[in-house]
Amino acid sequence: MIRLIALRLLGSALVVLFVASFGFLALRVAKGGPFDSEKKLPPEIEMNLRRSYGLDKPVAAQYFDYLKQLVRLDLGWSQKRPSVRVSDIIAESFPVSVKLGLLSLGFALFFGVLLGVTAATHHNRWPDHLAMLVALGGISVPAFVLGPLLIIAFALELMWLPAARFEGFSSMILPAMTLGLIFMGTIARLSRAGMLETIRQDYVRTARAKGLGEQTVTWKHALRLGVVPVVTYLGPAIASLITGSIVIERIFQIPGLGSYIVGSVVDRDYTTLTGVMVFYCLCLILLNLAVDIAYGFLDPRIREAR
Repeated sequence: MIRLIALRLLGSALVVLFVASFGFLALRVAKGGPFDSEKKLPPEIEMNLRRSYGLDKPVAAQYFDYLKQLVRLDLGWSQKRPSVRVSDIIAESFPVSVKLGLLSLGFALFFGVLLGVTAATHHNRWPDHLAMLVALGGISVPAFVLGPLLIIAFALELMWLPAARFEGFSSMILPAMTLGLIFMGTIARLSRAGMLETIRQDYVRTARAKGLGEQTVTWKHALRLGVVPVVTYLGPAIASLITGSIVIERIFQIPGLGSYIVGSVVDRDYTTLTGVMVFYCLCLILLNLAVDIAYGFLDPRIREAR
């Protein structure tokens, strides 16, 4: 297991280097720049700004300067907010995205696993079909459609919940539901597939033969291996949830990481956009590594094979 973790960390460093390099070069190749606007700056002011950010140097020199900063864990200064570091922007917005992500994850896991287990234990009967219909709806309906529909239903018509912002528990429910429903459908389908395979295993039949109740067999014995496919999915899913959904944060006016991604794209803020991309990549890598480690605890056969 230690050897596996060491190899994954080495590979992760190469992935971060590739993402940082791709983000840096793609932004330089694209037309426009961070100081382009409808009201053009005087040439001397624009030159001073470009010099202060090192944009007057050749692209190769800019690239190596950026890699030196990255090695020092310095993501640089925002080019649209000159007095603010990119790391400060992430520190300010990331906790909001984490809160939204964890609430959405809890919603998606609870209802997704519940639907999946219900479908598997009632295979080819009406609860199975109904659960998969709900899961299919969660997967199929886009966030930019689901979000406004929930706002219309629960905020404007019923007036049970606030329509926007993220300032109290009641204001967190709608965005968490919108984001969680998207992942709930996939979790339900994976749970169903995993449980259908697990409940046919010999050790599950043995547990039934000992006289254990069906609920005990399902939730205590079969569930542990039945959710292994869900654990596989959780790595990238948690990264997407925690680092923020651009669409959800824009719809509900949530000041999370996704809002800054949109803003930095519109403003052509090189350093902010590249810094957020690298940060997102690190989250994805670390969470996938955590998933690999979790495999060994859920299924001893995987740990022994490694």
